Amino acid sequence: MHTWLPAILAVLAALLIALGTVVRQRESAESGAINARWWLGAGIAILGFAAQATALGLGPILLVQPLIVLAVLFALPLEAWADDRHPRGNEWAWGLVLVGCVGTFLVIARPEQSARRPDVATLAIATTAVIVAVAVLVALAEKSRSNHYRALFYGLASGVLFGVSALLVKSVIMRAMTDWHEVFSHASIYVLLVVAPGAIVAQQRGFGAGDLQTSFPAMNVMEPAVAMALGLLVLGEEIKVGVTTALFLGIVLALMIRAVIELARLAASRADTVHEHHLEQRIVKTAADPPHQRDATGREAE
Repeated sequence: MHTWLPAILAVLAALLIALGTVVRQRESAESGAINARWWLGAGIAILGFAAQATALGLGPILLVQPLIVLAVLFALPLEAWADDRHPRGNEWAWGLVLVGCVGTFLVIARPEQSARRPDVATLAIATTAVIVAVAVLVALAEKSRSNHYRALFYGLASGVLFGVSALLVKSVIMRAMTDWHEVFSHASIYVLLVVAPGAIVAQQRGFGAGDLQTSFPAMNVMEPAVAMALGLLVLGEEIKVGVTTALFLGIVLALMIRAVIELARLAASRADTVHEHHLEQRIVKTAADPPHQRDATGREAE
C-alpha cells in the first residue's frame, strides 16, 4: 500500500476534526446548549474520526498520528475566522514549527507498515498497563484540591485512552480488511467499546475542572505519544535510522510536542475568553429584560 493514501486521509481527518471541534466550541459558547449546529459540528468530527480510522487501517500509526496532530494547526485559521480576527504572529510561528517538525520526522523516519497483529497476551499486557496508569491518574485527579492539577491528570488520562483507542481501531480495521467474519470474535473490538467511552468521559471531566488551558494541551500531547509508542512496541512498526539520526528525531519530536502544547494552550485560552464573553452578554441581556417579560423560571413570557 502506497503511503500517500493514508497520509491524505490523515490530513483530511485532521481538518475535519478541527472544523468539527471549532463549530461545537463556538456554538456551546454562544448558546450554552446542544442544538442543531452543535450536532452539525459533532457530525463533521465523526467523519474526521472515520477518515482517521481508515487511514490507520491503511498505514502505520507512526505515519497517521503525527499528521492527526495537525488538527491543532488547522484550528488556527478556523478559530480566527470564527472570532473575526487575524491569527497572531506567535500562533503562525508555532504553526510553522509544527509543520516543519512533522514533515522532518516523516521524511527522515519513513515509517513502515507492519503486518503484526496484537495477540491476546500482548493485548492483555498492554490493557493492564493502561488500566494501572489511568487508575493512578484518575486517583490523583480526584484527590487533588487544585483545579489545575485535576485538569492536568484528567487530560493526561484521556490522552492515554485516546492513544490506546488508535491502536485498537487499527487492530479492528486490519482484521476487518482480511478476516472480516472474525472481527467480533476478537477481543480488540470489545476493549475498544470500553476504552473509547472512557476516553470521552475523562476528557469531559478534565474540561469540567475549568482549566481548559491545562487539560487540552495535556490530552493533545499524550494521545500521539502513546499511540506512536504502542505502534513501535505492540505492532512492531519500524523506523530504519541510525543512532545519530534517532537522536536527532528525538529532538524533532520534543520540539513538535512543544509546538502542540503552545498551540493547544493558545486555543484553550481563546476558548475561555470566548466563553466568558458570551456568558457576560447573556447576563447583560437577561438583566436588561423588563421583569414583567419573564416568568418565574426566568424565561420570557408569551
